[in-house]
Amino acid sequence: MTPEFDLIRRHFVRPMRTTPLGPGDDCALIRPSPGHDRTPRRARGNAGRRQPAGRRPRGGDAEERDGRRLRAAAARIAVRLEVGAVPRWVTLALSLPQVDHDWLAAFAAGFFDCADTFGVDLIGGDTTRGPLNLCVTAFGEIAAGRAIRRGGARAGDGIWISGQPGRAALGLADLLGKVRLHGSAHDECIAALEQPQPRVALGAALQGLATAMIDVSDGLLADLGHIARASGLGAVVDDAALPWAALHAACTDGAAARDALLAGGDDYELLFCAPPEADDALAALSARLALPLTRIGAMQSGDGVRLVDAAGAELPVGRRGYDHFA
Repeated sequence: MTPEFDLIRRHFVRPMRTTPLGPGDDCALIRPSPGHDRTPRRARGNAGRRQPAGRRPRGGDAEERDGRRLRAAAARIAVRLEVGAVPRWVTLALSLPQVDHDWLAAFAAGFFDCADTFGVDLIGGDTTRGPLNLCVTAFGEIAAGRAIRRGGARAGDGIWISGQPGRAALGLADLLGKVRLHGSAHDECIAALEQPQPRVALGAALQGLATAMIDVSDGLLADLGHIARASGLGAVVDDAALPWAALHAACTDGAAARDALLAGGDDYELLFCAPPEADDALAALSARLALPLTRIGAMQSGDGVRLVDAAGAELPVGRRGYDHFA
């Protein structure tokens, strides 16, 4: 057996849950559920992008942290199907500068731990030699006609955010030495960056409640702008309604905390719109999932995204999100 195929067999061939044929053959065989749409999504993770770069010495904490970040990237890509779909299958294309079986074993353990959590089968992919890089394509299923798209928001809909956006960005800022976090706040922000919790259960439960949805990967204001453009509307965000308290408690640098929540991204919380009559159902859903859901604004006629104070005056915003080519 060649080194490449030995690598695949040792680290990435596992028993399938519902898939007739997975890695190790010329192609996979999948069995879609009747009456469901498939929802493919691809994303790529590069060493040194949106994480401290160039730190992969052999052994020690840096190597372990690099592995955790790449596993986290693969994991969150694998279940980022925010139209409300249920994740079913993933493919993994992995580029490696060298074959390091200890590193691969740790990577695969984290990857399959996430796959097991969400009932996902790895059905194939590719391995090549080159700069450290991964590309995951996730496939989910959703009943035909039930997908929650970006373009469904209506004027008067509330704008909601799940969980606590901004923690992952503060964790990254701490690793880069831009801020100093302490105690439990440090641990929570690093965990948000390296072990994100995709909101799969929430996304599925929002079918019939949310009119539009997106995950916060590039920044709250930037991603809300995608909903606004796709829906042909404007969005108004109430600064005072945003979940500031936890970030200000974690970081004494108010400007850094503000940038993290408004523009940080990488939290993969769900940002969605819903009509006012859904408020009671959303409160019940929040309690059932033990997950905060915060109403932060409203959609209206017009265009763009505005951040306003309690008097309705527009507040200046320096940065709205992450751009790979900026």
